[in-house]
Amino acid sequence: MADLPKRKLGRTGLEVTVLGFGAMELRGPGQWRGRPLAPGQAQQVLNTVLDAGINFIDSSIDYGESEENIGRYISHRRSEYLLASKCGCLVDRSSAPPGEPFQHVFTRKNISDGVDQSLKRMRTDHLDLVQFHGSPSKQVLEQEGAIQTLLDLKREGKVRFIGASSTLPDLVDHIRMGVFDAFQIPYSALQREHEAAITQASKAGAGTIIRGGVARGVPGQGQGSEDVWNLWDRARLRDLLDDMTQMEFMLRFTISHPDLSTTIVGTLNPAHLKENLAAVRKGPLPTPVYNEAKRRLAAVGAVPASTI
Repeated sequence: MADLPKRKLGRTGLEVTVLGFGAMELRGPGQWRGRPLAPGQAQQVLNTVLDAGINFIDSSIDYGESEENIGRYISHRRSEYLLASKCGCLVDRSSAPPGEPFQHVFTRKNISDGVDQSLKRMRTDHLDLVQFHGSPSKQVLEQEGAIQTLLDLKREGKVRFIGASSTLPDLVDHIRMGVFDAFQIPYSALQREHEAAITQASKAGAGTIIRGGVARGVPGQGQGSEDVWNLWDRARLRDLLDDMTQMEFMLRFTISHPDLSTTIVGTLNPAHLKENLAAVRKGPLPTPVYNEAKRRLAAVGAVPASTI
């Protein structure tokens, strides 16, 4: 079986597989409509991910049982993967009522305590990337001394690189600050608002980690929004499928962005993981198909690339 293609994660120099694993699906019941995990399910999924050659795993304190599952089931394989998590999340949300809105606090204590908790839960002595969660404003980060806190943790060896999970309009400021090694950015064929920002981040030397690259799946089969997926029909993208499935088309559209480093896709279904791996091994969409898809999407109102 062909190796998964890899790309550089910006100035970090790290080689990441174009398909990464988003470990939010391992959160268990309670938060963000999480589903119960069957006995052995988390262990099977995580080891299947590594066995397939995926080398980038992204988690968060906010993701319920996710970090603990990573530590429990694959910490003995730590040399095989790069590990990313988030900070600013409230430490130990396990006692929070289900459905309660997530809060993020960017004080030195909460960030430091959160990183220490993640290290303990995932049974590792370092995190390859720690990202500010929730796209905090530049003002919030500066007034709390949040960036300096992460830089101090980097000097201590607990963190290798720092990043931010960002969205517009804050993403523009984050890029201009010039301190972040990587950005996690939402993007898919049906949600193109950040298309140009991905390029801007890459030009600034940062790695780009794309989330939502398959628009959370087709409604009824995944957790995708019908409003978002209406664009699929309006743009007549089915005409461009040839022998591809919708999910293959969506994933290959995402990795066709020339400034993408990796896209994180989460699943509990080994069959879906196998399909995603097969799609990524086929590579980006053929250039004429990619260009035609973007033309059709722009024509029906999906935001085209623009300068930010």
